[in-house]
Amino acid sequence: MHRIPEGYVRIFDTTLRDGEQCPGATMTSIEKLEVARALARLGVDVIEAGFPAASADDLAAVRAIAEGIGTRPIEGRPSSDPPIICGLARASRGDIDRAWDAVKGATYPRIHTFLATSELHMQHKLRMSPADVLTRVSEMVAHAKGYCEDVEFSPEDAGRSETPFLYEALARAIRAGATTLNIPDTVGYTTPDEFGALIRGIRENVPGADGVILSVHCHNDLGLATANALAGILAGARQAEVTINGIGERAGNTSLEEVVMTLATRAAKFGLKTGIDTTQLFRLSRLVSTVTGMVVQPNKAIVGANAFAHESGIHQDGMLKHQATYEIMRPESVGVTQTSLVLGKHSGRAALRHRLEQLGFALNREELQHVYYGFVALADRKKNIYDQDLIGLLPDQIRERRHEAVSELD
Repeated sequence: MHRIPEGYVRIFDTTLRDGEQCPGATMTSIEKLEVARALARLGVDVIEAGFPAASADDLAAVRAIAEGIGTRPIEGRPSSDPPIICGLARASRGDIDRAWDAVKGATYPRIHTFLATSELHMQHKLRMSPADVLTRVSEMVAHAKGYCEDVEFSPEDAGRSETPFLYEALARAIRAGATTLNIPDTVGYTTPDEFGALIRGIRENVPGADGVILSVHCHNDLGLATANALAGILAGARQAEVTINGIGERAGNTSLEEVVMTLATRAAKFGLKTGIDTTQLFRLSRLVSTVTGMVVQPNKAIVGANAFAHESGIHQDGMLKHQATYEIMRPESVGVTQTSLVLGKHSGRAALRHRLEQLGFALNREELQHVYYGFVALADRKKNIYDQDLIGLLPDQIRERRHEAVSELD
């Protein structure tokens, strides 16, 4: 499971850990198991199941996921291998011990340990000197390695860390046995050019970086999480840490569905693939929304209610002529049944005719023009236009004509 094929990006889902840290998004153990099973079916490579040292319930939930989801083939999963099950731990012996206790039942267990490397965090949060931080990195990664072959290290607040010190911390983590180096933009501070340069600099300047997997973990405080993650991937990262619907601390994390569908839709640009069954994305988005109570905004990319909905008359006319005029991916590719042409005050005659034909009413040009005027007047007064409203706008002779046609068929 450590070796990544050429051109492959590993998807590390942290919905159950970082995503659950979103205020109000706490899940029960049963809900976590349900989401973990759905993530495994989706095809994620790594499930960060929780933070075992946080509570007895979190430890029990991670253990249940490791022993259940992490040990057997999951029906519907693209890969026959179960996912890696990961537990988060601060760089302390107690946390790492509990993380191992939680994940050790998995076929592919991983310990993910972290320690801040920015001057701000070291001085004001950790109250540790840079030398002490470097020593702790070496000791705690080695301690995790004593339990587990697969160890991930994250230098918290890497985006605001001094690069020479960051390079040294990462080099020490590699020497101590880390197999994945995750680079977090913990507070969503960097811009895509900066974050891409950060990943590129690590690849070029950290001894041993070519022998480990570089990962990106971006937050969305400036709305740049997905852009930063993709910049990191272009610079050579081959694991993306993401959440369903982009939930997480503060403004959230990089959205799984956005990264996966960008790599799929812009395959010619990236030349990379994932193991995700994208047709399950919409269903899983709704599951996570239900169990966390976090509503998906209608204009959310990929999985929002309006992602494949069109009201503008110009757009609707284009869509009726050729789908690719206003959609860069098929709704079916993410599990949405079909495109929706929403009838409202911005709609045109083409969409009105199309919907009336679907309802069984064939109108000539003059009839359509007459009905269209009534439709526009109604749409100015009413936000939602339903099929019965449209039928009510039709002159009696048109309704009678349809009735006669149906009677002849009977």
